[in-house]
Amino acid sequence: MFSWLGGDSSKKKNKEVLETVSEGLRKIYKQKLLPLEEYHKYHDFHSPALDDPDFDAKPMILLVGQYSTGKTTFIRYLLESDFPGIRIGPEPTTDRFIAVMHGDEEGSIPGNALVVDAKKQFRALSGFGNAFLNRFQCSTLPNQVLESVTIVDTPGILSGEKQRIDRGYDFTGVLEWFAERVDRIILLFDAHKLDISDEFKRCIEALAGNEDKIRIVLNKSDMVDHQQLMRVYGALMWSLGKVFKTPEVSRVYLGSFWDHPLHYDINRRLFQDEQHDLFQDLQALPRNAALRKLNDLIKRARLAKVHAYIIAELRKQMPSMIGKEKKKKELIQNLDKIYEQLQREHNISPGDFPDVNKMREKLQAQDFSKFNPLKPKLLEVVDGMLATDIARLMAQIPKEEASAPAGTNGSSDPTVKGGAFSQTTEAETPFGFGRGEGFDKGADEAEWVVNRERTSADSTFESLGPVNGFLSGRAAKEHMVKRHEIPAELPKHLIPPSKRGVQEPVYPTLNDNDE
Repeated sequence: MFSWLGGDSSKKKNKEVLETVSEGLRKIYKQKLLPLEEYHKYHDFHSPALDDPDFDAKPMILLVGQYSTGKTTFIRYLLESDFPGIRIGPEPTTDRFIAVMHGDEEGSIPGNALVVDAKKQFRALSGFGNAFLNRFQCSTLPNQVLESVTIVDTPGILSGEKQRIDRGYDFTGVLEWFAERVDRIILLFDAHKLDISDEFKRCIEALAGNEDKIRIVLNKSDMVDHQQLMRVYGALMWSLGKVFKTPEVSRVYLGSFWDHPLHYDINRRLFQDEQHDLFQDLQALPRNAALRKLNDLIKRARLAKVHAYIIAELRKQMPSMIGKEKKKKELIQNLDKIYEQLQREHNISPGDFPDVNKMREKLQAQDFSKFNPLKPKLLEVVDGMLATDIARLMAQIPKEEASAPAGTNGSSDPTVKGGAFSQTTEAETPFGFGRGEGFDKGADEAEWVVNRERTSADSTFESLGPVNGFLSGRAAKEHMVKRHEIPAELPKHLIPPSKRGVQEPVYPTLNDNDE
């Protein structure tokens, strides 16, 4: 709890007391920013008004990519389980937006029912119509990962002739809506599918303004060898450089996010390290959720101010009686010059203005004579919010984190747990990244792990074609490295208990030339 206005409480009237940063953001938005948005029709041009669930919702991860790049498989890899509505295949199989959320039981909620649920953050999506809502659903299941985050799967972006097919709804508009509200956007690429189709390019452009949320994953990287991977990586960076309008490109993570053995295992350690880094980034989303919401509200406020200046200027230049339609066309055509004029008059950065072509398109359907003139009082309130209220909320974030109740591990640091994230704990702990897998499996157990898994191991051994009960070193190695790294020498916990007291080495060390 903290005093909103500060100072001596006995001398302050109407003092507001806020319990959380999210509650503070909700109040200043409704009281100080929303009036400016409504007065200048911000919601008709940019984004619907924010609802209460937008401030309280768990962090969201949005997956975007062309078909068959592994988006749905990536979700299953994170959760380590299927979810209702999952469809995986080489062709476009996910034909809808699926919000995968936590629930006490497995089930699915259709889009039309989802957008009328006041407790969920999807109500504004009703504006995209029934064609979209019929392609939107929420899948719920009891999963520990989903206790901390919500994951949104998207239809595969089309390429070639397929991209000429009309989806029946504003696909890029829906992506833009999600991009403004999610905490992380993961763009997935296939190592064998680096071309960026026209639809994919439009989708990436729709993410503009949210570059800080984007992480790029080069999936299925194990399907090429190390030399080809280097070339594929360079080709991807070149393609991205033509689409992203920034000098820097987001971090690209290499890996193969499914539970199959690696096809080419030479980059195993690289893939493990890349996965570890990506998972750490995703695990931190709950901890940074309040800061992300605050940052998004600041961006929204800056855009709302610029929008007010644009609308008021267009209203100001409209004639009162004759020639309205002609003047409207002239103003739309010269909108870029109006931008330059406003930059000079109000000292506004060019980067704060909305895309001029999108703005021209939206203005076509508007009646300029119904626009409101500038109301300085509304702008002053928003300026005060940015200068004072936001700063106080920013200072509250570390205090809120420090006072958070301890989790099950005794830590107050909220992170994503469960599923594939259980592997990402720091390596110093007995449960560290990579611990309990491969040759490390059974290291902390009293029983000899070979006994427990002897049956399945024997069947695998026989499938490799032993001769007189023996496999060549090369055949054994080629099979084992497909799954995990091989140690330089056999770990003590894998040596048969009857031979652990022998002083001389029982088994040879690894030699790549051994046959």
